[in-house]
Amino acid sequence: MNRNNNFDFLRFLFAIFVVLSHSYPLSGSSETYQWIYQITNGQIVLARIGLGGFFIISGFFIFKSLKRSKSLSIYFWKRFLRLFPALFVVLLLTVLLLPFVYEGGVSLYENPEVYTYLPNNLSLYGFQSIIQGVFDNNPYHSINGSLWTIRYEFSLYVALSLLFFVKNNYKLVRGVLFLTLVFLLVIYNFLLGRFAGSSIFGMLGYEILDLGTFFVCGSVLAAFNFERVKSPLLLVLSVLTLIGALHFEVYHSVKHILLPVVILLLGQIPLPFFSTFGKIGDMSYGIYIYSFPVQQTLVYFFKLGTYELMFWSVIISIVLGFCSWHLIEKKALSYKNVSISKSKIELKKKLT
Repeated sequence: MNRNNNFDFLRFLFAIFVVLSHSYPLSGSSETYQWIYQITNGQIVLARIGLGGFFIISGFFIFKSLKRSKSLSIYFWKRFLRLFPALFVVLLLTVLLLPFVYEGGVSLYENPEVYTYLPNNLSLYGFQSIIQGVFDNNPYHSINGSLWTIRYEFSLYVALSLLFFVKNNYKLVRGVLFLTLVFLLVIYNFLLGRFAGSSIFGMLGYEILDLGTFFVCGSVLAAFNFERVKSPLLLVLSVLTLIGALHFEVYHSVKHILLPVVILLLGQIPLPFFSTFGKIGDMSYGIYIYSFPVQQTLVYFFKLGTYELMFWSVIISIVLGFCSWHLIEKKALSYKNVSISKSKIELKKKLT
């Protein structure tokens, strides 16, 4: 896809939305006080827009990446490089922070949760949000609550990879993705409320159905080459329809179709400054994974109010996101075109 687009800026904006939204509960307030929540009669909070945007863009570009990948190992190698090096560093730095904020009843080094924190979260599926004695007295007891989404995103990468074996059969791929989207929309709009109390929907309801449907819709639009659509008129009509849905309070029923169209059109129509924003670096992932512990640390030491927390956490998270991109993520991604087998051969040569 042409690099002359606004997606880097949109990802940055969505990450900032998450930071701003988290400032409310982490300072002891409520997300219901957000201006966007108030004017939409409770239909939107900034974090949900940010997460939805992330999954839409991810679904769109990961499908494109799958089509370009010559093998599944190359596809997953790219996914590994994008997620895990930066994740490992933020987890390691968090562990190094623990002695300065620990107030547990037993010694830090006798607390087993200290030793499981990094491997559990690095495994994705063993997500560990707390260590007893760390931020216990903060309004929100979690070290890095943002990390919960990563395992769901990776699961979607795995699910999408099943199409690798038929990726050249365009009709079949489009049909499978479209039917999957319809299936998810039916469950979300007609069955989720009815079975909300069941263990299955209680566990997977929002995470898979909401974010997963956004991801799948992004992939559907990618499969139908939506990047060729750069119509300002369609963008205006889509935005007006979205506003109308909010006004008549039917946003939750149509968001999985309207929001992907709006976000992808916003990303594809080049705009001055926004289309060159990526030259600074893609800070969005770094902002996302660092902001939560940054906010918890600020609240722990300085007892900041909501707006003070917003101001300082946004600044610090942007700096850390910039450093994460240039010192870790960008360097890791430079190996994306190096196959795993080739890397092993080169390593053996160096060792011998």
